[in-house]
Formats: sequence, structure tokens, C-alpha cells
Amino acid sequence: MPEFDCFVGVDWSGAKGVRHKGIAVAVAETGADAPRLVPPPARGGWARAEVAEWLLALPGKVLAGFDFSFAPPFVDKGAYLPGLETADTAPAFWRHVEAHAGDADYGALGFMTGAARPYFWMGAADGPKAPFMRFRQCEMAFNARGGGKAATLFDCVGAAQVAKASFAGMRVLNRLRGEFAVWPFDPRAERTVVEIYGRAMLRHAGGRGLKIRDGAALDTALAALGSAPFPGGGQLDDNQTDAIVIAAALRHLHADPRWWQPPGLTDKIAKTEGWTFGIG
Repeated sequence: MPEFDCFVGVDWSGAKGVRHKGIAVAVAETGADAPRLVPPPARGGWARAEVAEWLLALPGKVLAGFDFSFAPPFVDKGAYLPGLETADTAPAFWRHVEAHAGDADYGALGFMTGAARPYFWMGAADGPKAPFMRFRQCEMAFNARGGGKAATLFDCVGAAQVAKASFAGMRVLNRLRGEFAVWPFDPRAERTVVEIYGRAMLRHAGGRGLKIRDGAALDTALAALGSAPFPGGGQLDDNQTDAIVIAAALRHLHADPRWWQPPGLTDKIAKTEGWTFGIG
């Protein structure tokens, strides 16, 4: 088991443009001090590319968690986008997305509205939503155990959609891989990136998975994760509190082998769909 000395939580965004107020980054060191927020390098928020380059430059043994889906479903149909592409591993699919997305700052809308457009539900004009509702094995396990209602990558409508963030994130994974292991597609190493689900991390913190928007609730969650209270008080948005909880949860959970060996994670799933860290 690698001994990490730095735990990074990233609350992600797939929004258009170059700077994103929806991205937040927090870092927890070893010990019990509260995670600290990392300010964006410029006004207007982080760029996705800046997060990637900051992480690559971060020294030491790093475990970083990103709040987006690392791959689409594969097992249900034996393909990511049946009839369109032939990738049979997640890293190969990331390269496919990279080759077909020309958006600024690792955006993926060009990919989603290009040749892959028929696979995405973008509203009533696409007909019934049900045929688009494909889920990964991890998401089905999470939903079946009462964890909540994990979203599908092919639903692009509504505030809860995760499609834009996830396909943009796959471009970032393509950039990071090699310098970082991307678990479980790669064996964990001293510098590893994992997929997390914010609601699941909040449940590990003793809550019901609801967003945290005040200091008292944040400190309660941190205490459940073995962390000191967040210093300074002040007003935090739920992107920032998510990143803080993610960093604390990674530090709290990473040494427990069960999160690296969930019972549903087969070799095939580890190559194609991956798994969300912290979901058994």
C-alpha cells in the first residue's frame, strides 16, 4: 500500500469557457489538520488545464480524487459507443475523446455534439430518455444498495447531469496518465488519481449525502473523518465544501484495503469502466 503524504480533492466542472467558478481544489496533508483550499491562480476561477498542470507539479506521494466519471458504461453492450468507435479500454477511449474534441480548456462539447451526438439525450427532441439511460456496474451497485441515484453519462439535461464534466475530465486523465496512475485502470502507485462521488464521500462523513453550505456542518463532517475543524470560518460555497470533504475522506479511507478491492470490481470492469473509490 503506497504511503501517500498529500491528499487532493477536486470538485469539477464541464462548463463552457476557460475559467470555472464551479471548480474547487483542496489539499490535506498527513495528520489531522483540516484540509486547506487552494486558491485559483487568477480571478474568475480555475481553468481545467491549470488544475492538471498544478497537480503534475505537486511534489510528493499524492492521492487525488476527481468528482467525475472516468469512463462510460461498457459491460452492458460490450462497447462504449456501439457502432462508432472500437476502444476496449478506458485509456484508449480517452484518446478517442481527445482526438475528437477541439474545445478550449479540455472542454468536450465538440465531441458530444459531433459524431457521438446520437448517443446523448439532450432533450425531448431526442425522443424518450429511457434508451439513453446506460449505467456502469459501479453505478448500478451504488443505486441498488440505496446510495442514491447516480446519474448516467448520456443524460445532458438538468443541474444534476454529469456528462459535460465527465467527458472533459477524460481529456484531463489523458494528460495526467503516465505521471499519475489512474486507478483502477492502472495499479495504484505513489502518485494516483481516483474517481470519487461527492455524495458518497459526504455519506462517509456521517451525513445523508446532502450538500454542505455552512461551517458548522462542515466541521461535523470533518470530525467524522478524523479531521480538525476548518479554520477561519467565512462563507464557503458547496463546491469548496465538497473539495474539502473529498480531501479529508481520501486521507481517512485510503489505508483501508476494502476500498481498493471492492467485491464487484472484476478485471474486465477495471479495464473498461473503472470504479468509484469509496463505494463497496
